[in-house]
Amino acid sequence: MTALLDQQINQWRHRLQSLMASLDTFIGQGENEDLKKTVLDLMERSADPFLFVIVGEVKAGKSSFINALLDTGTEICKVAPQPMTDCIQQIIYGEQEEQTQINPYFRVVKQPVDILREFAIVDTPGTNTIVQHHQEITERFIPASDLIVFVFEAKNPYRQSSWEFLSFIRDDWRKKILFVLQQKDLLTAEELRVNTAGVRQHAIEQGIQAPMVFSVSARDEINGQKDISGFAPLREHIQATVTGGKAPLLKMESILQTAETLLDKMDGGIRDRRKQWESDRAFRVRIGEALDQQGLLSQNQVRTLIGAVTRDFNRITTRFETELSEGLSFMTVINKTIAGLFSKQATLKEWLHDLIRRLEQALQTDLRMKLDQQIVDVADRIQQMARVIEYEIRNSPNELSLDHEIFSDIAERRAQVLRELLESFTTFLQRGENFMPDDVFDASRNMAPQVAAGSGIAVIGVVLAAVTNGMVFDITGGILTGLGVLFAGITFGFQRRSILRRYRSEMTQGETQLHHELETKLLSYIHTIRQRIESNFDRFDLHLEREEKDILRLEHELEHLRSVRHDLLLELQKGLT
Repeated sequence: MTALLDQQINQWRHRLQSLMASLDTFIGQGENEDLKKTVLDLMERSADPFLFVIVGEVKAGKSSFINALLDTGTEICKVAPQPMTDCIQQIIYGEQEEQTQINPYFRVVKQPVDILREFAIVDTPGTNTIVQHHQEITERFIPASDLIVFVFEAKNPYRQSSWEFLSFIRDDWRKKILFVLQQKDLLTAEELRVNTAGVRQHAIEQGIQAPMVFSVSARDEINGQKDISGFAPLREHIQATVTGGKAPLLKMESILQTAETLLDKMDGGIRDRRKQWESDRAFRVRIGEALDQQGLLSQNQVRTLIGAVTRDFNRITTRFETELSEGLSFMTVINKTIAGLFSKQATLKEWLHDLIRRLEQALQTDLRMKLDQQIVDVADRIQQMARVIEYEIRNSPNELSLDHEIFSDIAERRAQVLRELLESFTTFLQRGENFMPDDVFDASRNMAPQVAAGSGIAVIGVVLAAVTNGMVFDITGGILTGLGVLFAGITFGFQRRSILRRYRSEMTQGETQLHHELETKLLSYIHTIRQRIESNFDRFDLHLEREEKDILRLEHELEHLRSVRHDLLLELQKGLT
């Protein structure tokens, strides 16, 4: 039966070592060196004896308590009126007595005491000096401890530093704890009863269920008064829970409890990281929604602009159509032709040239002015939206602090990405050509004059050609015959109607072309600006994508490790019952 139990224990140890190796890799993905060191210490100590850590106020009688508990007949821990434990002492089994000073705050004491084969003891300075000067115990021994024994001075077990330290190790590491009231021989039975009840109640208030409280007198134990010293019940408890063959299982159970604390710390870090990612993703969604909304507003603004421009185009071209119609009336042409015999500047040809010039000028002044102003309005609206985005970048919430316990490197990487995003976006805002590129705006402003004048000149050019080539009138010799005038009048009547129809057709095509090209260029401009804004977020988007994958992977690994730890713990606990 013993061989089977040993075989089972070895299997559990193998599984525990495998779990701890995976935990080491998992925690290694964070930046907390203390957690990494804790895992390594646990791995190294997994086969060590059960570890007791003795804590308490200065002069609470810890050293005397340890000497009496070990019951070797020798003073393993020095006892004196002044505080003697000026550093942490780890008391372990050795073939001969030996002391090794590891550092100013830590020494190892070896003693040839058989009971130390089953458990080791860590004797600490007073709790009122631990917090101030001795981080070694909180960083190295508390996580690796299997049982913490709080030794109180029986006369006054309510000193603040002991209970503060209890709160720390209870909240952070959830260790098994025993409470010992030492020097009970200095109290009456009633005083001891009251203080014992007070410690038990105080421990319950600290969240410890069914606290184990023992009252002892090291002096009585060392002086041979074992029947009244109170150490017998304490030893029986230790025998039942530690030295009675359960130590290996309890050791593994303790390591698994510490592993759960480490997983909880990683879990908290991962949740902080997810919270930051969700905040950043929401920020990025807001940016996208703002760009979508601005895109719709800008498109509506562009369509309003195009409507206003085409109405002005119609107004101008209609006015010149009327003037062209009147100028091409038969009598007006006859008068201009006769006047042209005496002055080249009064000819029909010169009037037509003047009409073209004035048409171009009207389009240049009226339409270009309107285009200039309204295109600038479009650019201003987009630029205002971009400044809102800059504000969002500057005020992006930091859920993952730069000094985060686990993922400070991720917080710094994110901060660097945001710094680069803000820098590039600020530079982008300061370059006006990003919002009013000359190639787009010059083309849009010149489009109306070019389309309209081109169409008008094409029509009016027909008249010029007719006049120049004598297709309308015969002005040879400068005298118009009656028959010639009659023929010219009939011919020109048809020509005039054809020319006006051609003019209206060309203007309609010009309006369509103007509408199409303005819409194409300005909507393309809006799309281009959005792409330019979005391009500033390329690295931030990659960061979000990478974070999402990493967080999901870490959450999966955490869930797996919790499941493995839970299953192994259940088996160990069944073995302890």
